[in-house]
Amino acid sequence: MQNYMNEHVIPAIMKFMSLKGIVALKDGLLYTMPLTIVGSVFLLLANFPVEAVINWLNQYGLIDPLNQAYGATFNIVALVGVITITYKYVTNEGYEGMSAAILGLVSFILLTDSFVVSSAGETIGNVIDKTWTAGQGMIASILIGLIVGWVYSWFMKKDIRITMPEGVPQGVANAFTALIPSFVIITGATLVYIFFKFALSTTFIESIYSFIQIPFQGLTDSLAGVIVMGFAVPFLWFFGIHGSTLVGGLMGPILTANSLANQAILDSGLALTIENGGRIVTQQFLDQFMTVTGAGMTIGLVVYLIFFAKSTQCKQLGKLGGVPSVFNINEPILFGTPIVMNPFLAIPFIGMPILSGLILYFAIYTGLVPMFSGVLVPWTTPPIISGFLVGGWKMALLQAGILILSFFVYLPFIRKMDRINYKNEQVAK
Repeated sequence: MQNYMNEHVIPAIMKFMSLKGIVALKDGLLYTMPLTIVGSVFLLLANFPVEAVINWLNQYGLIDPLNQAYGATFNIVALVGVITITYKYVTNEGYEGMSAAILGLVSFILLTDSFVVSSAGETIGNVIDKTWTAGQGMIASILIGLIVGWVYSWFMKKDIRITMPEGVPQGVANAFTALIPSFVIITGATLVYIFFKFALSTTFIESIYSFIQIPFQGLTDSLAGVIVMGFAVPFLWFFGIHGSTLVGGLMGPILTANSLANQAILDSGLALTIENGGRIVTQQFLDQFMTVTGAGMTIGLVVYLIFFAKSTQCKQLGKLGGVPSVFNINEPILFGTPIVMNPFLAIPFIGMPILSGLILYFAIYTGLVPMFSGVLVPWTTPPIISGFLVGGWKMALLQAGILILSFFVYLPFIRKMDRINYKNEQVAK
């Protein structure tokens, strides 16, 4: 199996991950991370789970500024995404990327309606609807960014551009270089807008949301999606591939969109329930319950190494990996134990995230713990603290219980390995 993976599966995965579009997608969406994390701080403050704090904020009129900061970060992630994806695609091709990034932004705005209809039925024009610049426009922003980046790069490769003589300032030269691809891209986006408006009575952004994003969100928001994600991350890590980055890069946009969709339900004044369209599987689901303390949820193994190990090798490894694991970094454990390419630890390493995901899924589904809102925390936030921040005390308690469970899941495997190491050490003396 190892030979087959090394010769066929891993090369195919690496080839896919090195595709220009995938690289631009992963690199580009990293720029949205500070917005969602910082925005979560203001969202958490505006909805602080202590009534006395909320009353104090209301007394001084601070709720509105906090919501303003939240809206200025969370509700433009699709706009930022289309800019950064386009930029990274073009710069990765070796060309100046800012002009292309602006074209990505223009195309996104062009493909949305410039009006909204109020609750009274009045049409208000000359606006950008934040409904589509937030999570609901995420997949459309990815597609637009990749298409604009590809088209712009094609013009550059074919040298279909206006070239200025030497001595002209670089900024002026870049502006003229972008003229021809700008005309083609904007004209193409306009024709697309016309088609969707008059032939389908909708917009490109709304169509992508209805026919692509909603089905994808539904696919991830299922038991099958939980099992696939729970399996994929540690399975790839077992063969030395950074599964957290790979799966997170591909699933991140959908999971973030699920989180933002939940927050949109709360913002509308409705209860966050499955009946009202709430999503169970979100970015917090993956970060705080399936990769918490690192891929494979190895905290149970680390606890054994620190407090119960007999072999010198395991004791030293526990000292080395203990602190990083608290901050969800477990590479020392993955390569030091080792877990990578170690069939003996493959069962708990792959099984624990799946088990955690299934427990959390049914806990949310049955109402034992609340659904996740839009509050996101940095992936390095220690467990229990992260559980409390994203879901309150019930979520923190569930997280603690699952982490305790991880100790017993890893126990028979790491204890057997520790005894083998101890025996070998005694023989070597």
